[in-house]
Amino acid sequence: MITLYGGPTPNARKIAIALLEMGLAWRLEPVDILAGEQLTPEFLALNPNNKTPVIVDDEGPEGPGFVLWETGAILLYLAQKTGRFLPEDPVKRAICWQWLMFQVSGIGPMFGQEAHFTHYAKDRHPYAIERYGREVDRLMMVLDKRLGEAEWLAGDDYTIADMATLPYLRRSLIDKAGRFPNVERWGAAMLARPAVAEGMQVGTARAETIEGGLTGFNDDHRAILWGDRQHAKR
Repeated sequence: MITLYGGPTPNARKIAIALLEMGLAWRLEPVDILAGEQLTPEFLALNPNNKTPVIVDDEGPEGPGFVLWETGAILLYLAQKTGRFLPEDPVKRAICWQWLMFQVSGIGPMFGQEAHFTHYAKDRHPYAIERYGREVDRLMMVLDKRLGEAEWLAGDDYTIADMATLPYLRRSLIDKAGRFPNVERWGAAMLARPAVAEGMQVGTARAETIEGGLTGFNDDHRAILWGDRQHAKR
């Protein structure tokens, strides 16, 4: 059994998709980041970086209780554990790694900053909104070009690179409909997979975080996620 610590976030959902696709036995241990549960001693013992998701594998490489965090590492671990969704050919495998790292280093951080300044920042910062909005569009163009050349991000095969990327594009596939047709084609193919559709529903979003209805998102939440409580000495 694998325990997934997380909630309704893109990073937790990409791990849920992988667990479902790989047919592994797993359960969700909810972590409410708005309540600061990621800052508790119990969670910090799992991940000193106080971020979700984390997995604990009862059938780890050296026995029960193997703990792993960072989604790129988790996806690679699960793919190697099951021998699935990671190409065997060394060139194709390297290309899969490439697009996985593109998500980890580009899609995740830039889409996250765009969402932060557009939806969650206390004050409006036009420069930041424009800067990250344009970078999101640029990254979407990179994806669209790639998906005009190949069926999946790593090539002919569906891999962990695709699983990693889709959860961050949920809003863009709606807001930018018609602008990136190759990404839309790929997104539809992804969501047609039962494991992807189920994984995208993992966790229950709090009312404070629902787009278009952020009136309940307050300074306490900001302190936990980005302010004094986040940066307190531990």
